[in-house]
Formats: sequence, C-alpha cells, structure tokens
Amino acid sequence: MTAAPGHDRPGDAPGPPPLREVIARHAFRAKHALGQHFLLDLNLTAKIASVAGDLAGRQVIEVGPGPGGLTRALLATDAAHVTAIEIDPRGVAAAEDLAAFYPGRLTVISGDALALDVSQLVPAPRQIVANLPYNVGTPLLIGWLRQVNQFERLTLMFQEEVAQRIVAAPDTTAYGRLAVLAQWTCVTALALRLPPEAFTPPPKVSSAVVRFLPREDQPSAALFAIMERLTHHAFGQRRKMLRASLKPLGGEALLRRAGIDPTRRAETLTIEEFDRLSRMIEATAAGEPG
Repeated sequence: MTAAPGHDRPGDAPGPPPLREVIARHAFRAKHALGQHFLLDLNLTAKIASVAGDLAGRQVIEVGPGPGGLTRALLATDAAHVTAIEIDPRGVAAAEDLAAFYPGRLTVISGDALALDVSQLVPAPRQIVANLPYNVGTPLLIGWLRQVNQFERLTLMFQEEVAQRIVAAPDTTAYGRLAVLAQWTCVTALALRLPPEAFTPPPKVSSAVVRFLPREDQPSAALFAIMERLTHHAFGQRRKMLRASLKPLGGEALLRRAGIDPTRRAETLTIEEFDRLSRMIEATAAGEPG
C-alpha cells in the first residue's frame, strides 16, 4: 500500500537505514527484563500491518517499537499518523531518528504504556497495532479491554500460548479468565503465527497475532470490574465446583438464580453465562430484585 497524498517523503530524500544498522548504531541488545524480541523481517512486519485492515485516516498507536520494523510498515500504510510509545531509551532514540524520514507522521512518546491512557493520546478513529513485550502483554491487554470502545480495532502480537488463551472456546484447556474478558468485549481471531526464528534473538516459543474487533454493546466500567472479580474467583481454583469457588460472590444461591448447575466448573461456562452472572451480581449490589 502506498502512502496517502501528502504523506510521502520527498522523492529525492533517502530512505531510513537498514534495521541492522539501526541496531548497531543504538547498541540494541534485547533486554530480557523488558521482554524484548525484535522482528526485523520487513515482509513479516508488512504482513502484521495488513492484518490490521485498512488504516487510511486512522491514528495508529504502537507500543514497544524497538528498532522500528513494525513502525516502518505502519508508516508505509495510509494511516493518518503513528504514535510510538517506548520505555527503552534506545528505542526512543531509534524512533526519533525514524521520525526525521517521515515528517509530521510519527510521534514518539518516552514512557511506560502501562501508566498511560493511550486512548487520550490521539483523536479517533484510533487503533493499536503492536508487537507487545512478552512480560507486559497481558496486563496491557486487560487495561485496553476496560475501555475497548475507545478503539476501532486492536491488532496485537503475543506469545502463542497467550494468544491461544485469548481465543479459546469453553470447555478447553486454554479457556480461562483471559478468554472471557476478551471475547465478552470483542470478536477475537488468531490471524497470524510466527515461528521463533522470525525474531532476533529467537524466543523459546512461537508468537501469534490476534485481532480484536470491539462489540457494539460494551459493559460499563462498574460491570467490567464485576466481571474481573467473577472470573478471578471462578478460575482461581479451577478444580473446584462453582458453588465453592464463587462462594464470596453468592455461591450456590447466585448460581441457582442464574439457572446454572452449582456443580459445574468454570471452564464449562459460556461467555453468555458469565455475562448473566455478572449482571446478576451488579443487580444485587444495586438492591434490585434478582
């Protein structure tokens, strides 16, 4: 995809240097503490950008750009603007160097994405497209799901094990709290798998890209918090029957009012059944008849 009118670099301007030159210049060595594994194959980064769909006119947020492989792919689309959030000073410097080749199209924010309300950084329509650091991928996702109505779409890379937990169906080993929270608020799809050798340095596990399309009807912040508590208790002791694991929230009485067999276990409940339980807890807290 070519850049939108007005987004091109001047025709005689040189392009950005090769990624390996950027890595050498900024002394990039992946830091285990930051969960870093760099994706340098520009064909793969272009494929990830394409998974996000048509980005024309969109404000795109990227977290953890590292040397900038995915950043370049996003800048090659018709996105209105790319905002890169990076906690590693080396990544900040590399992204700032890259911004010079794309005047007015790339903003670099030095900071911890976990501490930022990214929905307030750019105007709508906004999307997040990111190869997330392994060590913070799940907490970042849950934070974004709490306000997912602020985004048009999320396209995120995780360890494949985490990706499988996000898209898992009920009554499977991978099905748990993450699947319920993600699928309750979004239509999810595993869109792309990448082997360890695609990264530098290669991780010990494969990775996968998951696409999240927010559902039209979203829970309130209060209801989302209830669902977080509900799934925490339900899946916190997976071997227990729900009547025991949900005792702090109403236990057997709550389950019978919801028409759910109290001897069932959490992994057998559908998203709709979890939704019913969360709304009954909310109604009870509000003093409504249940």
